[in-house]
Amino acid sequence: RLYYDYREPLREVPPHRLLAINRGEREGVLRVRLESPVDDLIADVEASYLNPHSLFADQMRPAIADGYARLLAPAIERDLHSTSTTEADDHAIQVFATNLRHLLLQPPLRGRRVMGIDPGFRTGCKVACVDATGKVLDTATIYPHEPQKRWPEAKKLLSTLIVRNKIEVIAIGNGTASRETEHLVAEVIAEFPAVSRSSPQQEGTKGEAALQYTIVSEAGASVYSASELARAELPDLDVSMRGAVSIARRLQDPLAELVKIDPKSIGVGLYQHDVDQKKLSAALDAVVESVVNYVGVDLNTASPALLQYVSGINKRVAANIVAHRDAHGPFRNREELKAVKGLGARTFEQAAGFLKIPGGDNPLDNTFIHPESYPAVERLFALMGVRGDEPDLAARVQSWRAGGKIEGAAEALEVGVPTLTDIFESLVKPGRDPRDELPPPLLRSDVLHIEDLHEGMILTGTVRNVVDFGAFVDIGVKRDGLVHISEMADRYVRNPLEVVAVGDVVQVRVISVDVERGRIGLSMRKVG
Repeated sequence: RLYYDYREPLREVPPHRLLAINRGEREGVLRVRLESPVDDLIADVEASYLNPHSLFADQMRPAIADGYARLLAPAIERDLHSTSTTEADDHAIQVFATNLRHLLLQPPLRGRRVMGIDPGFRTGCKVACVDATGKVLDTATIYPHEPQKRWPEAKKLLSTLIVRNKIEVIAIGNGTASRETEHLVAEVIAEFPAVSRSSPQQEGTKGEAALQYTIVSEAGASVYSASELARAELPDLDVSMRGAVSIARRLQDPLAELVKIDPKSIGVGLYQHDVDQKKLSAALDAVVESVVNYVGVDLNTASPALLQYVSGINKRVAANIVAHRDAHGPFRNREELKAVKGLGARTFEQAAGFLKIPGGDNPLDNTFIHPESYPAVERLFALMGVRGDEPDLAARVQSWRAGGKIEGAAEALEVGVPTLTDIFESLVKPGRDPRDELPPPLLRSDVLHIEDLHEGMILTGTVRNVVDFGAFVDIGVKRDGLVHISEMADRYVRNPLEVVAVGDVVQVRVISVDVERGRIGLSMRKVG
């Protein structure tokens, strides 16, 4: 309805609007045409090609008009439509790729036992409990919602599972029945005694809730559940229960779990099904590969799905690495990679620096330092007068680097300054995971209703999607609120991605609430 009787200069139509118009035309809802100043264009053609003194001028004028209307105008329209659509496609793909990168880089929630809930109405809510490593401990199905409405029974079973498996955090999928399940979880949490974070042993004291929950995107979980990989990883679980396991693991390590899914199924795009699918796949695969190598991979715990994105490694070699690990036990050092079938010298050279081995024979194997730079590191240790295994090595390296000796050291060690800088960074932060520097997931213990909202209320939320006209933020009610681009900052914002990214935890102010239509307007201006 927004585009009925709608007119706008083509050069001013933003990509998301053009894609919406194209979809409406494709589905037969809209009829679209490009208007042009026909008389002016024909006059331009006549001025360029028609001799007004020619004997044939009177015959040429109608011929030019006919040629323009029948041949030239349709060709121009097709060309303009194709060019503008290609530009809109490229923009939409870039938005999807940027959102995907931020989603994959969400910080992991390490060392916590998690309950994953895949909500549903008729078929019930699938519940899976996993330990801190993602190993499945327990599963169950509860029926708290329509049509069974076994609410008390569901609460009792959840409480039993929480106690039995020592659950610390609950991850709820954001699909059908998500908010109804959130109410259930909030009621269960309210019945657990609060704990004082200053003295964790004391229960019943005033403090934070002993349990917390968060909403997790379940996009693509059903695709994963029915995949060969899921069958291999969780052969004893029903397809529907695998989704709950995936939701729990997504909270523990988003990257490790999301790489198991076709990036196009993750659903953080803009008209993703309308754009060139081949270009979209190539762009998203490049993003996943970039993020995996940026974060690094634990060689002894990574799945084949994660390993295949490491530089130089394909699906076959990834499977061979896992097979070698299963047959011979954990890798003790990077050199053992050379014994993996199909992993030659070239692949080792490309991949070794991104594959980490915590607790291995060589501490350098748990850094981004490539084995080819190990001799330079040994020479650096000699220059610094350290062995390399001191407990305070990171502090010593930091102190030595602060002395401003990098250029001289690079020359003495016969390495480039950028290489030596990277070596220093890895020694100062061994085992560094860049995701740990980002804000952790937003955990809640109670629930809001849209009726509870009022203008001026300040809330904390999680950015779920970023599009050209703004960002959708989960503030803990049934519908995500919209921060329009004009409400993102106290300055002009050209692109929402300049301000926010998927997964960001932001403070917002409620500026409008439409209970009937379920719409919430939010602002980030003058907040905090």
